[in-house]
Amino acid sequence: MRKFTVTAALLGLTALGVVVPAATSQAAESAVAGPNCDRQWGARNGYMYAWENLDCGGAQLIATPGNSDWWVGSQDRATSVMNRGYVGSLDHVAFYEHAGYGGGYSCLAPGELYADNLTDNRLTSGVSANDTISSHKWVNRGDCNGNFLT
Repeated sequence: MRKFTVTAALLGLTALGVVVPAATSQAAESAVAGPNCDRQWGARNGYMYAWENLDCGGAQLIATPGNSDWWVGSQDRATSVMNRGYVGSLDHVAFYEHAGYGGGYSCLAPGELYADNLTDNRLTSGVSANDTISSHKWVNRGDCNGNFLT
């Protein structure tokens, strides 16, 4: 009987040890997942959004369903972006370093939803994506050539 009790206690502690770290890492993960971007997220409406600050905060710089070859007055200011485009053809947003879709680029996939911190992303030219974007257009996944924002 004592052997059964010790075995049951060890199994219980082992199960508890597995559950506690999982809950802790899950909490830590959600703490950095962009709580404000989560609040900004809504139903897919065909739009791309950009904000001046981390986590979809500060001034909203642009909100548009179309392409923009020049972010007049908002260029080189984005620190977070969102893709609420419709899934299907042309559902990825390619963000470009220069006006007219020039320079380096990186894409935001529809499944990624948003990139809440562009400071940890690079464009294909090697420059930081943060405060660098001047234009964007809707493209297909293959046009991104494996270059994605996270």
